[in-house]
Amino acid sequence: MSVFDRMPYYEKWFVLGLIAGVVAGLAATVFYVVLHIMQYLFIEKLVGMSYPRPLGEGGSLDFAFSPGHYYLIPLSLAIGGALSGLIVYTFAPEAEGHGTDAAIRAYHYNQGKIRWVVVPVKIIASAITIGSGGSAGREGPTAQFSAGVGSVLADLLKLSPEDRRKMVAVGIGAGIGTIFKTPIGGALLAAEILYRRDLEPEIIYPAMVASAVGYVIFGSIFGFTPVFGYYSEPFNPLRLPMYAVLGLVSGALAIVYVKTFYGVHDAFKKLKVNRYLKPVIGALIASLIALVAPEVMSTGYGWINLAEYEKFDAFYSPVLPVIVLLVLLPLLKILATSFSIGSGGSGGVFAPGLFIGAFIGADVGLLFHYLFPQVVPSIAPFVVIGMAAFFGAAGKVPLSVIVMVTEMTGSLQLLPGTMIAVAISYVVSGNYTIYQAQVPTRRDSPVHKSEYEVPLMRLLKVKEAKLQDLRARIADTVEKAVSLMEENGLMGLPVTDGNDNFVGVVFLKDLVKARPDEIVAKYVVRGVPYVRPESTFEDSWEIMARLRSRWVAVVKDGKYVGTLTLDNLLEAYRRAERELAQGGSTKA
Repeated sequence: MSVFDRMPYYEKWFVLGLIAGVVAGLAATVFYVVLHIMQYLFIEKLVGMSYPRPLGEGGSLDFAFSPGHYYLIPLSLAIGGALSGLIVYTFAPEAEGHGTDAAIRAYHYNQGKIRWVVVPVKIIASAITIGSGGSAGREGPTAQFSAGVGSVLADLLKLSPEDRRKMVAVGIGAGIGTIFKTPIGGALLAAEILYRRDLEPEIIYPAMVASAVGYVIFGSIFGFTPVFGYYSEPFNPLRLPMYAVLGLVSGALAIVYVKTFYGVHDAFKKLKVNRYLKPVIGALIASLIALVAPEVMSTGYGWINLAEYEKFDAFYSPVLPVIVLLVLLPLLKILATSFSIGSGGSGGVFAPGLFIGAFIGADVGLLFHYLFPQVVPSIAPFVVIGMAAFFGAAGKVPLSVIVMVTEMTGSLQLLPGTMIAVAISYVVSGNYTIYQAQVPTRRDSPVHKSEYEVPLMRLLKVKEAKLQDLRARIADTVEKAVSLMEENGLMGLPVTDGNDNFVGVVFLKDLVKARPDEIVAKYVVRGVPYVRPESTFEDSWEIMARLRSRWVAVVKDGKYVGTLTLDNLLEAYRRAERELAQGGSTKA
């Protein structure tokens, strides 16, 4: 038993939240540094291309694009794809793709188990994929390796499987909240990202603690300025119908994003080539898109800022006019992301979702600007709201993405418009989600099955199981009782008197210290719980678990009826399951 098992709930999860937060803060810091090293080596040194950064990460609105050795973009992405594939498929194949799904799947199906090797593999492989120019985000890697460390820590701290699951969910939220500098949104995301139409309320408290700690650590090193700076324009209620239109468009394109991504993903799964080559092929296809529109490379955060402030002269394409480029960028980013990650590359889908949403917003904003220039003097609010509307639909995380985008842009005044747009996009997108490991609701998660269904254990009665006459009589010798226990692999026996009245229980640990010729009456423990023939299997199971025993005595009106062993209980349970599967019924 862990020391945490003896602590009250909130005290326990305050301490564990602190631990998870420190892990998330340090992991995000390491990943951020490694990522920028890779971007420097690949994009800046190899290709020689300039790349904008967002305002909250040292970027400037005076950015001037320089193509450098533009023709080397395919080489950069191919090297990145090759290295990423080599690392992932050699050491941790589960680290391929965007990572968040793997963490969600571990929560629902694997009791929160994530191998420790996933952590370093995900950090390095994702940094290479994104740093070389692959269209991917940093939230998926951060989520997976923070969740992975949470899982490893849970084992080291000897936490229960239930607590290990919670540590994984907390790790997801804390990791994403830290890397995006969105502590409140990260806490909500931890609870919301597990389901398509539900959330996990008990995750919010520890995730809030963890996300706050991670944010403080990361922000103390890299600054606390929101990623996209501070939005300062006032809210105009006349634009609400326009934001509703933005929600409709975002919801529809969220479906396109999901279908395209998994269409490419499935195509690469079926592709009959060596799996090490698949990320290279995907990277090369993505590089062709990047040659047309270099804006699709990496996370694209800097381009979002430039679009928000209408710095369109900074945008570049060797073949497309700027207005055509802006219109096509959402679709080009969808394709580039699908081939970069869907082929087996390592990186997140959240950041590309923000980019796609931002440029959907820019396009819709420009349209309304030309139609109603007095009402829409700038496209900035559409860019901000577009980010939330699109990914709230694509990721099925409407509440958390509203808060996260607000934190990332300092745009509290836009909340009414954001909420309307997200609500509409969420409905329009239906059940399509970029996180396929999500289950619809808590009812559908294996974690909560027993809470929403009447378990078979509650329906089956003890009298329906085979009972055995396994007991010691009060006048038996210790030797006889011990021999009976050893023959049946038991650590104790029920004890009866000469009239078959149930007296109590005798345990092997007490008898091994006694002389063989002694009488067991001296060692009987009285007041031990038992079950009746009308008791349920669940009652029997609980007593066995409490006593750490493989049997329980069955007693009626004080008389010993028999002994229900764990093996006999399971045999009857499986028989009832088979009957149900064949269309039969069980007795209530």
